[in-house]
Amino acid sequence: MELVIGDKAYSTWSLRPWLVLKHCGASFDEIVVPLNQPDTDRRLREHSPSGLVPVLKVDGEVIWDSMAIAVWAAERYPEARLWPADAHARWLARSAACEMHGGFSALRTACSTGPDHWMVGPSRAPAPQHPGLDKDLRRIVELWRGMRDRFRGGGPYLFGEWSVPDAFFTPVAARIRHFQLDLATHGDDGTAQAYADTLLAHPDFLQWEADALASTGA
Repeated sequence: MELVIGDKAYSTWSLRPWLVLKHCGASFDEIVVPLNQPDTDRRLREHSPSGLVPVLKVDGEVIWDSMAIAVWAAERYPEARLWPADAHARWLARSAACEMHGGFSALRTACSTGPDHWMVGPSRAPAPQHPGLDKDLRRIVELWRGMRDRFRGGGPYLFGEWSVPDAFFTPVAARIRHFQLDLATHGDDGTAQAYADTLLAHPDFLQWEADALASTGA
């Protein structure tokens, strides 16, 4: 099994399925395609039908989307409990993950990651100005506070125990840290920030961060 990813310093889409597979205890090889290089498109096309990462190669097939990889992993590793066991929590967890997967375009645009903005390490950037960013941050705070208030009894993650939404929101937490976004000014009482800090302290993310910094010589 091979997971094709982009640079660990800033490939947010690659981080999501990597965290999912690590949580499952899956054994896989990493193929890292450096992004923003003259030959990036050609090298991506060697692995990915969409020309994008991440891509999972398994059992002679290619799965080319981070959500599709997460769904595959939940089927292949049911013991990993990638979705909450409670039906109501599971419905909400899928809604949250899909909202992240397809939404928050202002956050993605204003707080983009790339060679100048890593989601790992100590580097920081000033909070950007964007007409839709405040709306996205208010929604993120509302979502995080609502789910944590409801499911905090089960553990420190969004729905108690770690699940797919936590993988999908980890890059958001990294963006919040890098761009020094103040969640308190968007309705947070400390709950959302504490959740973001929990995601960034997860051992698997810390491993990803260490790998990224080692690969860049930082």
